[in-house]
Amino acid sequence: MNDVLDVALRLLALLLAFLVLPLVVGQAEHKVMAHMQGRLGPMYAGGFHGWAQLVADGVKFAQKEDVVPAGADRRIFQLAPAVALLPYLLVLVAIPVGPGAVGRFIDAGIFFVLAVMGVGVLGSLMAGWASANKFSLLGGLRTAAQLMAYELPMLLAAASVAMAAGTVSLPGILDAFEWWWVPWQIVGGLVFFTAGLAELQRPPFDAPIADSEIIFGAYTEYTGLRFALFLLAEYAGIVVLCGLTTVLFLGGWHGPFAHDLGWVWTLLKTAVLAFVVIWLRVSYPRLREDQLQKLAWTGLIPLALVQIALTGVVKVVIS
Repeated sequence: MNDVLDVALRLLALLLAFLVLPLVVGQAEHKVMAHMQGRLGPMYAGGFHGWAQLVADGVKFAQKEDVVPAGADRRIFQLAPAVALLPYLLVLVAIPVGPGAVGRFIDAGIFFVLAVMGVGVLGSLMAGWASANKFSLLGGLRTAAQLMAYELPMLLAAASVAMAAGTVSLPGILDAFEWWWVPWQIVGGLVFFTAGLAELQRPPFDAPIADSEIIFGAYTEYTGLRFALFLLAEYAGIVVLCGLTTVLFLGGWHGPFAHDLGWVWTLLKTAVLAFVVIWLRVSYPRLREDQLQKLAWTGLIPLALVQIALTGVVKVVIS
């Protein structure tokens, strides 16, 4: 009975985190962008520091009509938002928050989280193909090309950490972590984080969405709550990406008083990375599609290979 209760409590905690953290990131994005760009709504809506902006957005999406285009593949069109969102819930199960605080211990944790995150991108492909809209199809094709380009450097960067730790288990990597890994693996961390942003189609890697060019890409025909689910998937992806970067490259729960406050260090590092994601959105212009591909194939992949080679040299020297 105690095992059943333990599993139930872990699932409840994961569900609460999945429902709350993406909304916190979304609200933080409103505030950070409001201060950086002087946006009045998110700064003053409702009075104290624009607290009502998120509520207003939720009401707006709930009131909009749910429209399915006449020529669309109805089942695929309606299923796509769930396919885009739910994989990030599964990834949260495998991310360790503190010593012993993990939803489910998975031996091949790195392979699991990267594979499941790839499934989430399929939601955009399904949306673009099923919408019966050429702009949506173009956005879906851009998404597919971007996924194929950036999946490889992301995997190579994660492989470097697995080599250093001698395990592909996320808790195992944290158990083997040493602080001198941070400068040693910093190139891999930058590659992993950048490739993750590209997979999430976050600015400046948002060419598949490009609201000024292809009218929000694969999501052109989505309205109301279905469109809101895609936005929620984006913020959930930010939480997952920042959490994984924290675990793999920044020591996760390691810090002063880690045994008692490890979860605080994990959340703090994740929050700082989420702020960087928002900062990048308002700081850099969108890359062209050819620039996206060039960065992946001639920039990130060679850097990831150099990081793997360096890791191999260091492991041989140490052993």
